[in-house]
Amino acid sequence: MKQTSGLEALLEALKQSGMNTDGVGGSPFGGSPFGGAPGGGASDGDDEGPARSAGGSGAGPHRGGHGGRSGHGGGATPHIDLSFMDNIKGPQSKGAAVVLVILAVVVLAALYWWFHPAINIHSVDTWSFVAIFILLPIFLFFANKSRNYKAGSAKVEKNAGKAKTYKVLAFIPVAVALVGVLGAVMSLSFIPGNAEKYANVLKTDTLDFATDIQEVNYSEIPVIDRDSAILLGNREMGSIPDYVSQFEVSTLYSQINYQGEPVRVSPLVYADLFKWFTNREGGIPAYSLVNMTTQDAEIVRLGDAPIHYSQSEPLVRNIDRHVQLKYPFYMFDEKSFEIDEDGHAWWICPVKEFTIGLFGGTTISRVILCDATTGECTDLAVSDVPEWVDRVYPADLLIQQYNWYGTYHNGWLNSFLGQEGVVRTTPGTDGTLGYNYIAKDDDVWVYTGVTSATADNSIIGFVMVNQRTQESHFYSVSGATEESAMQSAEGQVQNLRYTATFPILINVADQPTYFMALKDGAGLVKKFAMVDIQRYQNVAVGDTVAETQKTYEALLATNGVVAEGDGAALTDALTASGTIRSMAQAVIEGNSHFYVTLDGNTAIFDFALPGLLDIVSYRVGDPIEFTYLEGTSANVAYEIRGANAGGSGDAGAADAKAEPEAQDAAQGAGASQSSQGSSGGSA
Repeated sequence: MKQTSGLEALLEALKQSGMNTDGVGGSPFGGSPFGGAPGGGASDGDDEGPARSAGGSGAGPHRGGHGGRSGHGGGATPHIDLSFMDNIKGPQSKGAAVVLVILAVVVLAALYWWFHPAINIHSVDTWSFVAIFILLPIFLFFANKSRNYKAGSAKVEKNAGKAKTYKVLAFIPVAVALVGVLGAVMSLSFIPGNAEKYANVLKTDTLDFATDIQEVNYSEIPVIDRDSAILLGNREMGSIPDYVSQFEVSTLYSQINYQGEPVRVSPLVYADLFKWFTNREGGIPAYSLVNMTTQDAEIVRLGDAPIHYSQSEPLVRNIDRHVQLKYPFYMFDEKSFEIDEDGHAWWICPVKEFTIGLFGGTTISRVILCDATTGECTDLAVSDVPEWVDRVYPADLLIQQYNWYGTYHNGWLNSFLGQEGVVRTTPGTDGTLGYNYIAKDDDVWVYTGVTSATADNSIIGFVMVNQRTQESHFYSVSGATEESAMQSAEGQVQNLRYTATFPILINVADQPTYFMALKDGAGLVKKFAMVDIQRYQNVAVGDTVAETQKTYEALLATNGVVAEGDGAALTDALTASGTIRSMAQAVIEGNSHFYVTLDGNTAIFDFALPGLLDIVSYRVGDPIEFTYLEGTSANVAYEIRGANAGGSGDAGAADAKAEPEAQDAAQGAGASQSSQGSSGGSA
């Protein structure tokens, strides 16, 4: 009994139901696009009986026989079945053909206007547009023509010459597509010379942190992140009834420096298509401005200069379409919304350039400044961009460029074998890239930690890249990753269940420090934290930035992190002087401390070792002058300035007798930690 495949049974059932199934079925490779016979190529009178009914697979009585020119064992020649095009009727006259061509051009132009891909051989969008709307239809047309002329039909006579001509023409769009594939392959890093090119897209200088990064002005620290800025902006928007029903605040919130302060700015957008239709003549009347230092939010009204060109415009004034059609050969990267020093709205449109193959080595070559009110555009080289512009290079692109350097600077093979010197930027906490922004020299810099290829919980340094100029600096500092620091800060307030924002990098007493905000479940900032990058167990938490700063500086001094002679680095250091009344020594968490009191002063001063090692040369009755920071239980000494009255003799002898006298003083004072003092003397 003849066995029936599942497909044949389905076709038989459809035929019995009245559906015309002629030409349907068989192998998916059942016929050549150029007229080859089903079952393995053009028919030369070889067996085509039952074997053909099985799709030319050689599964019938002629199993093992030849299947046509393709040759062996009934094998089928892969092809595209174009029989569905037989029922498509072409134009019946030359006039109809002209109309059809014009219509096709109009449709193609409309598609280009709507999708507006860059007309550039390096543009992936262009290749996709051309492949779908041009190359594929041309291929199908020529392939079908070749098939018809080779097989012949009631309307077309067999003509081998024309069949061959159309077959050759059908391969032209295939060849064009192969050019794009070849260009993509030539962009890959394993091509000889490409790894070096990728490593040199971003040039990075190694600098000293304490020298290059000035101590931060705490009144200028950004204390909120983008999510908090969105909350504040939306809350302020809700207080303006005539806007809230028609507009929403965009989620862009670009971070820029505006009049010397870090802010996030975002335009309003039309709430929906109907609101656009109602308000399109007047444009968008305002933008949201959030000060990241003071947390003040403001909806800035634009008066007679509203925003007419925006991303919420669906038609002609859509900013993407407007700029792309004005510069059809430019490829644009991520656009950002900014305001100049006068508060006027602009769109910053970076122009991409690919430097390796067709699609590799992305960088920015030019910038288009588009006036958000008038739509007027200015084409500038990167070096000519005005200083008020902060975002020329998108942050994601800069992170990618540094990762190219970190991966390939020792060659492509080393990037996965051996991995000597291979580094990468630290990841974020939610699967995204981990970076933040720092205001420096009136520019916005992208900051991120740098870790080894093994991706452990420590960093080997961090990198900062200028978003306007692409200037890049690396600072060699070993310590904790941003995620580890965030977890350390959250551990200080675990009872409150606050979450830490992604930290920013600041300089405190020449020590690289993570600063972050701690937010409650509603996303509101409740506290602030500072974490020592190199010793991330040193965490200070406060309700205000000033309080956090004070606690953190005292913590650095207590743990001996800040060395003697660096007193000028601390902003809240006070000065004390007098005669030593008592001295006591203790060991706390493995660190030696001397506790000193002065005549006529009830305060206790903590001198931590090894930072203030000179304290061991002092004894009761000696005059002393030093700087200190106010603490909760004891004031933390920071720098010894006064001369040791009892230290005029041999320094070694003074050191030798200082500790016993200090211990005697501690016992005479009845210090509770005298037993720790004797153990500390031998430490």
